[in-house]
Amino acid sequence: MEIDGQVYVGEVKEKESAKEQYEKAVSSGKTAGLVKASGRKMEKFSVSVNIAAQSSVSFILIYEELLQRTLGSYEILIRVKVEQPAQEFQIEADIYEPQGIAFVEASATFLTNELIPLVEKTVTDTKAHISFSPTVEQQKCPGCKGSLINGDFIIKYDVKRATSLGEVQAVNGYFVHFFSPPDLARVPKNVVYVIDTSGSMHGAKIEQTRESMVAILQDLHEEDHFGILLFERKISYWKDYLTKATKRNVSDAIDYVKKIQDRGSTNINSAILDAVSLLKKERKEKKVPERSMDMIFLLTDGMPNSGVTSPQLIQQNVFSAIGGSMSLFCLGFGNDVDYSFLDVMCRQNKGVARRIFDGSDAAIQLKGFYEEVSSPLLLEVDLRYSENTDFLTKTHYSQLFNGSEIVVAGQLKENDMDNFLVEVFAHGSEENFVAQGKASVTDWQTVYPEKGYIFGDFIERMWAYLTIQQQLENSALSTTEERGNIEAKALNLSLKYNFVTPLTSLVVTKPENENGANRSLIADKMTESQRQQAERHMAGAHASPAVGSPVTDDLLAAVDGDPHFMIELPDKNDALCFNINDKPGTIFSLVRDPKSGFVVNGQIISKKKVALDGNMNTYFGHFGITHQKLGVRLDVSVQEISVFYSDKQVKLLWSDATSLRDANMELKLVKNCSLTVTLRHSVKFRVIRHTKVWKRRHDHQDYLGFYTLDSHHLSASVHGLLGQFYHGVVFELTDLRPGEGQEKLDATMYVKGQRLNVTRHWQKDFNKDLKNGESIACWFVDNEGRGLIDGAASDYTVSDLFTAI
Repeated sequence: MEIDGQVYVGEVKEKESAKEQYEKAVSSGKTAGLVKASGRKMEKFSVSVNIAAQSSVSFILIYEELLQRTLGSYEILIRVKVEQPAQEFQIEADIYEPQGIAFVEASATFLTNELIPLVEKTVTDTKAHISFSPTVEQQKCPGCKGSLINGDFIIKYDVKRATSLGEVQAVNGYFVHFFSPPDLARVPKNVVYVIDTSGSMHGAKIEQTRESMVAILQDLHEEDHFGILLFERKISYWKDYLTKATKRNVSDAIDYVKKIQDRGSTNINSAILDAVSLLKKERKEKKVPERSMDMIFLLTDGMPNSGVTSPQLIQQNVFSAIGGSMSLFCLGFGNDVDYSFLDVMCRQNKGVARRIFDGSDAAIQLKGFYEEVSSPLLLEVDLRYSENTDFLTKTHYSQLFNGSEIVVAGQLKENDMDNFLVEVFAHGSEENFVAQGKASVTDWQTVYPEKGYIFGDFIERMWAYLTIQQQLENSALSTTEERGNIEAKALNLSLKYNFVTPLTSLVVTKPENENGANRSLIADKMTESQRQQAERHMAGAHASPAVGSPVTDDLLAAVDGDPHFMIELPDKNDALCFNINDKPGTIFSLVRDPKSGFVVNGQIISKKKVALDGNMNTYFGHFGITHQKLGVRLDVSVQEISVFYSDKQVKLLWSDATSLRDANMELKLVKNCSLTVTLRHSVKFRVIRHTKVWKRRHDHQDYLGFYTLDSHHLSASVHGLLGQFYHGVVFELTDLRPGEGQEKLDATMYVKGQRLNVTRHWQKDFNKDLKNGESIACWFVDNEGRGLIDGAASDYTVSDLFTAI
């Protein structure tokens, strides 16, 4: 951090020591900031700091990353979010690979037709240079104040792999060996898919599981054998033997998984042990190829709560049953799963675990992880090095998968590369793999002499990084006494090489100056279990009935049914709801954002047949949706959809199934079901078409529901019956008491300066389960939401479906 020409450099300390320094600054009333590291695919750093008037402050973040080869390429991902056009904006990447570069791709999620030519790429045999440097004018969003530059800049590349030994890089007495031999035949696999169908998988999770399993089964090769095991409290099989992956068998299996239903509790112990027994039986009876890999894929979203429920006992049972004869891969769905339990169990049994994050892309995450580990090339890989090496990282790997690589680092005795030899032994698909010889070595000092600050000791730091990572992994598999010794070694290396790990934190402190200002900044890196505990703690805090706070993440505001308004607050583990009825033809303002010109209006329709008691059910049957700045307009009724965009007009019927895409909009229409629209840098929403049938009355009713899926980019001035809740709502609940109705619960709610009596209701949310809906518990505010909404429902009526702001 550079302030008025003075540089303050960060210092890595043991976590408790860093925390003590940070808390001391806070308790003494001095300015202190917390730098957090988190994220799904990459680390996200956030810094809080006070800046004195007319001061100049620069932040310089230098970080190192070991690129992991996945699915045949290395990926460099740069998350870019520029709120306003920057005077100087530049991304530059220099790539050097002495083996030779096979290909280089550069793209970004925010690229428009105008920005694409600005991505410049120069590639030679061993070097590549990529640059992207838009001017202030090129960064500007046409018709709005923000910037176009918001998303991910992604570089993918791979190297030429001419030798079976791979490549060795050495600098200053340390080496790293990258092993990924070319042109190997895949090893056939025998895999049992163990799928959790307990009640907690209800809704989107089970639907995404069905979707991903269809894709996974289609990727099987004919020489593979597979089985499917479903579990809740009880275990059920597709077939009680493994089946060869012929086209007919795969097709039958797809028909089976499409019918998976959720019910019951979670018996993980019996499910895995049954899968182990099935694989062992097929192996013993020689029904699978001798040279093949036995694998179990477990997908679950919850804690074991049936049969054996102790995680430690389940781990012992599974380890004993497998006995090193097969690999276990676990996919933990969502935040309720005990991820640490799955992680340890997989690493005990030659596999890995992966958390699948809740979200619309969960099925893609599932399939992506499966693709990484579904094509084994070598089994039981041993890498051996000459006697002039020492302090080697892990040299035995249970498998090498297609598109990945093995990385080993170590020290050279007396910096001796002349006698450096490598031997690799492994089991292949048809015969054993053996490679030995002297790997080629590159002199990095002469490659980029102007970038010596990067290459000076990077091999040594890579060795330290790999060693620390493997020590931390081993500590989770060790006894308490062993764990202390292992973590002490990892801590010493972390401090020596200034790495932020789960054992250390980064502190940046600006000392006292003449203004009395003092700043402490601290960066922490959580373990997976610590991150999960924090998530659960936050969820529990938000669920407290006496606490309310603004929440924006994953908030869902929707209207559906006759008509029911729902505001779901996942971070608070709660929801609010109210109903509004009016005469047919009335048009309500649902969303209006003055800054972007995004408007959603909805028109009320009535049930075709009036009830005998004279009551009239009403629904939304027509939506007018406009985004003025993007030039998009949608006219959505129960019969058809008209789309106006980029000077085009398209008319669609609900019986269609199609997609539309341009620079500003992405639209997906699912036949007779739903319309999902994403507007660039603005909003994502879904319209669902329902047909309600009363069989006894020989009657039916078509109507629409509107669901806001992502509203983070809309301005703070967004309003409307739904829009006013997009940036959260603060409320407090007290005096919970039995209600008048059977099993009802009443409470007193304080919201927007009002004191309201509310009742616990159940409403249907069709966003995740489009056919049957998911029952959501919510606090119901009667009298058309008066007190919860600003003003009265009549204040939101407008004269025209496309009334602009």
